[in-house]
Amino acid sequence: MRNFFRQKRKLIAVLSVLLITSVGIFSFDENNKYFQIAKNLDIFAAFYHELDTYYVDDLPPEKTIQKGISAILDETDPFTDFISEDNLDDLKYMATGKYGGVGASISTNGDWTNITDIYPGTPMDKAGVKPGDIIITLDGRSMKNVPQDTVSKLLKGTPGTALDILFKNPIDGTTATKKIVRQEINVKPVSYAGFVKNDIGYIKMTQFTEASGEQVRKAFEQLKQTKPAMKGVILDLRGNPGGLLDEAVVVANIFVDKNKQIVSTRGKVKNWDRSYETQGAPADMHIPLAVLTSRSSASASEIVAGSVQDLDRGIIVGQRSYGKGLVQTTRQLPYNTKLKVTTAKYYTPSGRCIQAIDYSRRNDDGSVDYVPDSLRKTFKTVSGRTVKDGGGIEPDAKVDPMYLSQVAVTLLRKQYIFDYATQYYYKHKQIAPASTFKLTEPEFDEFEHFLDSKDYSYKTRSEEALETFKTTAQKEKYYDAVSKDLEELEQKLKHDKKQDLLKNKDEIKRLLEEEIASRYYMMEGRIAKGLVNDNDVNKAISILSDPAAYKQLLTVSTLN
Repeated sequence: MRNFFRQKRKLIAVLSVLLITSVGIFSFDENNKYFQIAKNLDIFAAFYHELDTYYVDDLPPEKTIQKGISAILDETDPFTDFISEDNLDDLKYMATGKYGGVGASISTNGDWTNITDIYPGTPMDKAGVKPGDIIITLDGRSMKNVPQDTVSKLLKGTPGTALDILFKNPIDGTTATKKIVRQEINVKPVSYAGFVKNDIGYIKMTQFTEASGEQVRKAFEQLKQTKPAMKGVILDLRGNPGGLLDEAVVVANIFVDKNKQIVSTRGKVKNWDRSYETQGAPADMHIPLAVLTSRSSASASEIVAGSVQDLDRGIIVGQRSYGKGLVQTTRQLPYNTKLKVTTAKYYTPSGRCIQAIDYSRRNDDGSVDYVPDSLRKTFKTVSGRTVKDGGGIEPDAKVDPMYLSQVAVTLLRKQYIFDYATQYYYKHKQIAPASTFKLTEPEFDEFEHFLDSKDYSYKTRSEEALETFKTTAQKEKYYDAVSKDLEELEQKLKHDKKQDLLKNKDEIKRLLEEEIASRYYMMEGRIAKGLVNDNDVNKAISILSDPAAYKQLLTVSTLN
C-alpha cells in the first residue's frame, strides 16, 4: 500500500514540476492566454491529485485522462484527434495506403466472419482463398461470435509473421487449414482504369496516398498509349475521402500547365502559409476532362475538383462535394503518441475556401451548422464563371444521386445477394467479360426461389413514418380520434415482398451482376460492371462526346 501511494505521489510530483516550469515560461498577466493555460493546468493537476488520492474507488489513470482529452477535442473540429500508440498503424495507412496484413475484406454475418473480397497478388489470393469462405479458427482460436473489428485486428500484423487459418467452404462444408504469411499490403490508389463508351477513358482514384499522383499519371498515359485518339477522360473521385495535399497538386498537374497555383493554405502560424503550384509538365493540358464528385468526395479530392473548375480546365459532374476546406498536420507527443491537428484552411485558385461547416461558431447546445447559402460569397473562374465558397464544390453538370430501394438494402444487409453470388460461382466455371455479363431470366428466377426460405422482411419508410406518427398521436392523446383512418392507411401501405422484388427487379439484377462479376474478375470486375448503368458516368460521357456542350459548360456562368 505504501509503495502504491509513493508511486502516486511520484506521478503528481512530476506533473507539478512540469506545470511550475510552464508557469515560469509564461507571463503572470491575468489577461495573458498562456498564463490562463498554465493556471488551469495547475488546477487540473491539483484536482486530479485530490480525486485520485481520496476517491473511494480506484480510477484507472489512462482511461480517466483519455476522457479529459476527448472532452477537449469535442471543442474542436472532428478532424483534430489524439493518436494513441495503438492507432499509429491506422495513421500510417491513411498516409501511405500500406499495412501489414493478408489482403482481404471481411464481413461478419451471424455467428461467423467470411471473406468478401480478395486483393490480387496478396497472401489470401496466393493461398487460393475465395470470397464466401468462412473463417472458423485463427491460430487455433475459434472465431465464432467474435466481433468483426477483433477478427480484422487479428488478421493484421507484422509482415513476415504467419497465421494458421481454418476455413470452411460455404457450399459443401469441407474445412481446410491454410498457413497465411502476412505481407505489406499496398492498397492501390487507382482501383480501375479503362475505357467506357465513345473512346472515353476512365480512371477511378480511391485515395490520395504517397505516390498516388504518379500512379494516376501512369494510368492516364497508358490509356493514351492504348488509344491515341482518346476523345476525353473521366477522373472519378466519388467516395474519395482525400489524403495528402501534395498528391492533389500532382494529380492536378497531369492536366494543368506548369507553374499554376492549385491551392494555398492560411492558418494561425503565418510562416506556415503556403502556395502550392504545379511543378512539372502536364501529361495533357487540352484533352476534354470530367471530374466526378459525390457527397463523400472530400479534402484532396475537392482540391483537385476545385482547381480544375477554377482554372476552367474541365467540368465537374455529379453531386456537390463534402465541403472539407481544412488542412491537418501531425505533431509528435510523448510516449510515441501524436496529435493530428487542423492548422490551416485551404483556398482554391479563385480564392475561395469550400469549408461547409464553421466549427468556430457553435450553438448554445454545442452543435454546429452548415454555412447558409445567404452567407456564401461568389468568386470568378479564369473565364469569368461564377463559383461560390462555403459549401463544397458544386458540379457544373448536376446528376441526381441514385438511392437503393428498401428491399435491395435489406438483401444486401442480410448478405443474400452475396450468398447467391457464392452459389453461382461454384456452379459456373466462367462467365462473359465483366462489362458484358448479364444474368438470364431463368437465373433471376433461381434467385427468387433461393429467397423463398429466407427472411428479408422489412418496413418501408412510409410504414416507419406511420408508426412514428401513431406513437406521437398516442402520447398526445389524439390517437382515438384518428385510429380508424390510421388503420385504413396502414392497410394501404402494406407491402408484398414478392411484388417489391419484381418492382425493383432491374436494380436487384444489377447488384447481383456486380457481385457475381467480382467473383471472377475481383474488384476490377465489380467496377467494370457497375460502370454500365452509372448515371454520373453516362452523363460525363454524353458531355465529353459533344464538344459544343462541353465548351458551353466552360464558358457560360452556370453555377449560382
